Amino acid sequence: MNKKYKKLIASIILDVIGFFTIIPLDIVWAPISGYLMTKMYKGNKGKIAGIVSFLEEIIPFADIIPTFTIMWLYTYVFDKEKNSKDDEIVIEA
Repeated sequence: MNKKYKKLIASIILDVIGFFTIIPLDIVWAPISGYLMTKMYKGNKGKIAGIVSFLEEIIPFADIIPTFTIMWLYTYVFDKEKNSKDDEIVIEA
């Protein structure tokens, strides 16, 4: 299985975990969620997504937003710059 699809499966699992955490557990899950997001997606995009993930988990009843899956879609489907780089064929001399 391709690395990006393993990341998709992990994203869906983490979104399900976030969805089913009850309000008192969100205090623990929110920083873990933010941290995992920054580790899964590097750079400034990952940092911003980590903050969004933290806020989404800490705000009551916002857990229905699938932040990890949205970030996966952004990274592998909608980010044209990254996708074009991944599709390039590099021939080294």
